[in-house]
Amino acid sequence: MSPTSPASRTGPRNEPLTRRLTTAQALVAFLARQYTERDGRRHRLISATWGIFGHGNVAGIGQALVEAGNGSRKRNGDHSVTRTGPRMPYLQGRNEQAMVHAAVGYARQSGRLSAHAVTTSIGPGATNLVTGAALATINHLPVLLLPGDTFATRPADPVLQQLEVPSAGDVSVNDCLRPVSRYFDRVTRPEALIPAALQAMRVLADPAETGAVTLALPQDVQAEAYDWPEEFFAERVWRVRRPAPDTAELEAAVRAVRSARRPLIVAGGGVRHSAAEETLAAFTAATRIPVASTQAGKGALRHDHPADVGGIGHTGTATADELARTADLVIGVGTRYTDFTTASGTLLENPAVRFLNLNITGFDAHKLAALPLVADARTGLEALTSALAGRGYRIDPAYETEYTGAKEAWEEQVEASFTTPDPTARPTQTQVLGLLDTLVTEEDILINAAGSLPGDLHKLWRTRSRDQYHVEYGYSCMGYEIPAAIGVLLATEAQGREGRPVWALVGDGTYLMNPTEIVTAVQENLPLRLLILQNHGYASIGGLSEAVGGERFGTAYRHRDPDGGFTGPPLPVDLAANAASLGMRVLRATTVDDLRKALAEARSAEGPTCVYVETETPDTVSGPPPAQAWWDVPVAETASRPAAVTAREEYDRRVAARRHHL
Repeated sequence: MSPTSPASRTGPRNEPLTRRLTTAQALVAFLARQYTERDGRRHRLISATWGIFGHGNVAGIGQALVEAGNGSRKRNGDHSVTRTGPRMPYLQGRNEQAMVHAAVGYARQSGRLSAHAVTTSIGPGATNLVTGAALATINHLPVLLLPGDTFATRPADPVLQQLEVPSAGDVSVNDCLRPVSRYFDRVTRPEALIPAALQAMRVLADPAETGAVTLALPQDVQAEAYDWPEEFFAERVWRVRRPAPDTAELEAAVRAVRSARRPLIVAGGGVRHSAAEETLAAFTAATRIPVASTQAGKGALRHDHPADVGGIGHTGTATADELARTADLVIGVGTRYTDFTTASGTLLENPAVRFLNLNITGFDAHKLAALPLVADARTGLEALTSALAGRGYRIDPAYETEYTGAKEAWEEQVEASFTTPDPTARPTQTQVLGLLDTLVTEEDILINAAGSLPGDLHKLWRTRSRDQYHVEYGYSCMGYEIPAAIGVLLATEAQGREGRPVWALVGDGTYLMNPTEIVTAVQENLPLRLLILQNHGYASIGGLSEAVGGERFGTAYRHRDPDGGFTGPPLPVDLAANAASLGMRVLRATTVDDLRKALAEARSAEGPTCVYVETETPDTVSGPPPAQAWWDVPVAETASRPAAVTAREEYDRRVAARRHHL
């Protein structure tokens, strides 16, 4: 038997002690035996590996995946999916950044209990991971990155695609991944994989630490054989903790809630990650405290729950933002308090406001000089509900009447934005959302990340289930939507719920950033519903540019005019034809009536289907309600153009209201 062939060495009683494998083969075999467990349910920790192969990983991880077997996937006549079981299924991507986005979508839909790995070659393949890694880490979502690296043994120096750093011989482009990874290691010897792999799994499965994890793999080490201890391949279960709150912190939290007259809950992504939605509903049933939501927390309560007052912050509802301005206690549950949530420190303006933060990380629990309640969101809410139960706390009925009445008034504005009185007209963006709103059920999932859509969705969308609203706004990364939808579809399939309609909502700017994974959806015959809204430019940044004195410069997709600007006719770009050329079935809609029919047809389609519509600008017809709170984007302090001078005056007025909560 050749020294590089899989084999076992045995001890005196013919018991296997070691297995001879390459480093890459050992890693794949190890990953196939890792599991998470929470609340008594077990999940495969790394359920598949995405990959694009080059010289830095084709003979290592690529060959190991061949050894592991690829299995098969068959869609049955009843729309179910049958997969045979390889030790490590392989998924073929087209862009390295997009592969990470798909893995992140999968992890989020899987409740962070199951994740994907992503392997790339060295050089551009590896550096293309950086944006996806940042997105995963910022959103606290697990993904395992396995970039190839330059030779550990340095037989030739430099090799193809190697970055040379004259002052440091041990630096490669993979070091770009260090600041955006929750754990990073470079495996320069086969035996070094053992502690590195164990640490990687620990971080991926830890709800307080999880994010992108990078194991950089030199291409020679990937292919090097080693006698691995059999214990390395034993099945391991990583239990996902639900830490309970400290007794003293809990008692302080109870005192804070009982003394509050106008409390407000801010529900963040931690509610969803902890599967704490029912517990939050029970807490509000007992106390009647209203619940506002961040982008990541939207859906913590259904839109029609009496205590739900909608999104908070710059893209929030008038109801939630007015409550925030007068709140005397803000109870943050699983939120990071980004500037969009706090309106850059201007929203929570009550001089008496104090904060109570329930969060699994001490870092976030202490923000805004809060009383910390460091615990799992569900465990912490259960403890808080129980502790308050015997003390008779409930908000003043007048406060409840106030916010429920304000919510009804806001719903009238939502309905007005969604209304499409003329079925022959071209729809606005909010009217597109209104038509989709009439069509979906609690089974549908909407995915979005950047542009003007997140703001409209946060303000207006009527979320019907805990996982319907999937807007990535921690990094707000253009190009996330299509690959993330693929990840979500794979996750729903793994959950046995493959019939759920999954919609990727993108504008033309986002589409042009990253349409390549359409090919993957076609290859896997995944029923992706892609909704492209064509408005010939960057609508969100165009509006922001106008507000801060930038005069919409460089935000329209138009021909140059004689003066060098971009005010000519719209570019003759046909995104529908592009999507069709990548293999999608495309439905074009021109009017409101066309769109209504196209959306219904797409929702019932079995394969990947695109709906394409050109939207009317809100300058000519009614648009969404304006922003209900400020966002700090600094304006030029000196300028000669009137637009910037006026914008700076408004900026100085707004920034004067900002405060530090100490």
